Amino acid sequence: MKTSDFDYLLPPGLIAQTPIEPRDSSRLMVLDREAKSVDHRRFTDICGYLRPGDVMVFNDSRVIPARLKAKRTSGGKVEILLLRRKEAGIWEALTKPARKLQPGAVVEIIGGSLSPAGGEKVITAEVIGTGENGLRTIRVSDETRLMAAGEMPLPPYIHAPLADRERYQTVYARDMGSAAAPTAGLHFTPELLKRIEGMGVRFLFTTLHIGLDTFRPVTEGDPREHVIHREYGILDSETAKEITLAKREGRRVICTGTTSARIVEHAAGASKTQEIEPFRGWVDLFILPGYRFRVVDTLITNFHLPESTLLMLVSAFAGKELIDKAYREAIEQRYRFYSFGDAMLIL
Repeated sequence: MKTSDFDYLLPPGLIAQTPIEPRDSSRLMVLDREAKSVDHRRFTDICGYLRPGDVMVFNDSRVIPARLKAKRTSGGKVEILLLRRKEAGIWEALTKPARKLQPGAVVEIIGGSLSPAGGEKVITAEVIGTGENGLRTIRVSDETRLMAAGEMPLPPYIHAPLADRERYQTVYARDMGSAAAPTAGLHFTPELLKRIEGMGVRFLFTTLHIGLDTFRPVTEGDPREHVIHREYGILDSETAKEITLAKREGRRVICTGTTSARIVEHAAGASKTQEIEPFRGWVDLFILPGYRFRVVDTLITNFHLPESTLLMLVSAFAGKELIDKAYREAIEQRYRFYSFGDAMLIL
């Protein structure tokens, strides 16, 4: 297995720059693993592939306005991307230029809806630790007001400004902590969720806070040598119990997004019994072709970057040949790719 096996050439014009309206009007490619078939639908057609008793698992992590602008005492500009809250007021972050920010350096946060003229103190960030590839641990002076200063951390391939912050959140997002959106969930509207629930489909929610690995490509020639970044996840007792019951009764577990898939599979691997046990902790599961899925029966996902861990995961689930065929067809049919792009349902 080579990382280059997961490469493909995408015309830049197919990278979705803005979200489509309404959310559920995006296209839906349906892959049938047994028939090895590819079908083309709209996302609202997903109801035709669901049945009473199905369990749908969602990631309810909410994106923090993690991209911050700051300035040094010298006046030099600094960019900060918050990745993970370690404790109150302490964050792990990516900084640019990192070499200018060594332990003890203090910068002033600027921008957003902060109003220095209002008499409030400026917000500062002090570097208290360093790591590789621009990673820094920072201490902020006012965590509450910090969120007002931030911008949504859109991926680097999106160049159009985002008019509405909420469009980079799922409609069910509630647990603040991600540096990127669980994008498969962006296609759901409250009305579509109500329709699905009315069909007798059970909704379950997990939390996986999306972090650094979203922004870091696989650089090793052999993907098995790649060390995936840890992300914090929570799978509560009710969700664990419902998933266990569904698997026992032969009902499908449908994961919305690769993040939902990773946390349920990680929890299953960490369980000491045949039942899925509640989980709270760090998730570092890297799913490659050859992996045996314990929980996920059906997957809803978007189209992923070349040579990414997410493309490797969907190739493990659907089979690489079928994914290769699907991506070729998606390019021919001019599907919209990546975060604000179209969706795929893998049966």
